[in-house]
Amino acid sequence: MVFVGGPRQVGKTTLALDILAGDEEHPAYFNWDYAEDKRDLLAGRLPSKEPLIVLDEIHKFKQWRNFIKGLYDKKKSRVSFLITGSARLDYYRKGGDSLQGRYHYYRLHPFSLYEINTAPTRADLDKLMRFGGFPEPFLAQSEREWKRWQRERLARVIREDLIGLEQVREISQLELLAALLQDKVASLLSVNSLREDLSASHEAVERWITIFENLYYCFRLRPFAASRIKALKKDKKLYLWDWSVCSNEGARFENLVAANLLKYCHYLEDTTGDAMELCYLRDKNKREVDFVVLRDNKPLFAVECKTGEREIGRHLVYFAERTQIPQFFQVHRGMKDYEMTEYRTRVLPFRAFAAEVLMV
Repeated sequence: MVFVGGPRQVGKTTLALDILAGDEEHPAYFNWDYAEDKRDLLAGRLPSKEPLIVLDEIHKFKQWRNFIKGLYDKKKSRVSFLITGSARLDYYRKGGDSLQGRYHYYRLHPFSLYEINTAPTRADLDKLMRFGGFPEPFLAQSEREWKRWQRERLARVIREDLIGLEQVREISQLELLAALLQDKVASLLSVNSLREDLSASHEAVERWITIFENLYYCFRLRPFAASRIKALKKDKKLYLWDWSVCSNEGARFENLVAANLLKYCHYLEDTTGDAMELCYLRDKNKREVDFVVLRDNKPLFAVECKTGEREIGRHLVYFAERTQIPQFFQVHRGMKDYEMTEYRTRVLPFRAFAAEVLMV
C-alpha cells in the first residue's frame, strides 16, 4: 500500500484519479464520503480485475486501520492499494502499529518552481510568488479566486480538520493565531509574544502551533548546531505551506524557497529513506544563513535568499570560513550567476537553483 498525505486541496484525489487514468466513476476508485462506495467497501465488493484500488477519505471510518489491513492481507498478492486523505490521514496513522510494514507514506506538496516549468522563467516565479503553489488558485491566476480560496481554506482547516482532531474550544483565538503567524514568517518565533497577543498560556500557544503544523498550515525549522561558532540551539523559525499570504515580499520569497527546500527533503526521505532535515544557521551575534539542508545529520549545502542581485553576503562568508558545510548558494530573483570558489559559494537565480539542484 501507498499512503498519500498532505495539505487540504493540494491535489491528492486528482493525482490518484490521474494514476487510474479515469474520473470519479472509475470502478477502482472508492470515496468513503459516497454512500454507495461505503456500502460496497463494507461488503467487500471490490472490482475483480483492477490491479490498483484507490481508497479516498477512508480514515474517516473509525476502524479504518484494521479494515484496510484486512483488505491488504487478503488481496496483497493481486492488488495494490493507494490511500489518500487530508492531514487527518497522517495524524491517525500514527495512532497504532497495526499497519506497520504494509505501506509507504508519501507527502504531496504544492507546486514547486521546476514542476510548473522545467526551464522556469521570471514570469513563472512571479506567478508562483503571487498566487502560491496550491493548484486551484495558481491555475486560476485570478485575484478574486485567490481571495475566496484563501478564506474558504482557512475555514476548512480550523473548523473541519482541527475540530475533528483536537478537543479545542478556543476557535476565535486559533483564527487570530493563524492571522498573526502570517506576520511572523521568516523570523524567530517568540511564543511569549504570541501568548501576550492571545491572552493565553505559553503551553496553550505552543500546543496550538503544533496543531497547525500537524494540519500542514505552517512548519518550523530548528537551528543547525554548527561547531566552532556560538550557534543558537533552541529558537525556531516559522514558515507557511502557503507563502502567498505573506504581505512582506522578502519574507514571501524566503518562504517560497523554504517550501521548495522542504519538498526536496521530504521527497528524498519518502523515496530513499534518507534522514533529511531542513534547518537554519544563526549565531548569538545575529549572523545568519537562511537554510541548511542535512542528510543523516550532516550538512549537504546551505542557502541564503536575497530579493535583489546583491554581492555575496558577509554572513555567508563568515560561516563559509568557520563551518564544514560543503557548498553555499545565494539565490535571488535576478539574472546574475557566478561562483566564488574561495568561499565555496555560487550566486545564482533561484530559477537556476531549482532546475539544477532541486530537480531530483
